[in-house]
Amino acid sequence: MTHLRLAGKPEADQRAALEQIIRAEPLLMRVLAGLRDLGLPDCWLVAGAIYNAAWNRLTGKPSLTGVKDIDVFYFDGSDLSWEAEDRVIRRVEAIFADLPLPVEPRNQARVHLWFPEKFGQPFAPLASSPEMLGRYASKTHAVAARLDADGRMAILAPFGLDHIFSFRIVPNHVLENRRAHEEKGARAKSVWPELIVEPW
Repeated sequence: MTHLRLAGKPEADQRAALEQIIRAEPLLMRVLAGLRDLGLPDCWLVAGAIYNAAWNRLTGKPSLTGVKDIDVFYFDGSDLSWEAEDRVIRRVEAIFADLPLPVEPRNQARVHLWFPEKFGQPFAPLASSPEMLGRYASKTHAVAARLDADGRMAILAPFGLDHIFSFRIVPNHVLENRRAHEEKGARAKSVWPELIVEPW
């Protein structure tokens, strides 16, 4: 059970381990550096690319196994139009055009505009990118990182990191997201059978 070697460790140890895992992943560091230089407001690399990297490292799987894309949050309330977000998407696509995976930025200030139609339930406006992490269907997925100007790495994990290192996908009932929790959990377990998907 060596994949669980960081489970239950103090949070400081888990944060240090996750930073080491991220820094050892050239693709993630390229994206983090590029996002820092781009200067988007309240900008973070989030979710799958991070926790998948941890699971790959701990299970000995090849780099980027299970990673479909690189999700990026930013928060710009100055212009909530789709056109403004699309301009950012195109800028980011151009910067990272040589990468093997798409980098997909989304303005979290706009989520409340499209979420109800897509998911059939109300969604209160967000005040920041990190706030969105607290509304993920699974607490395990709520993780983000960015590089500061001096090269230091900031890591956000509103529910802590132990779910990641314990290989447990834990539901978050803040919204009615059962389907997303179960679908993402099933897909992840097909790649990392070591995972335990807690029922909704």
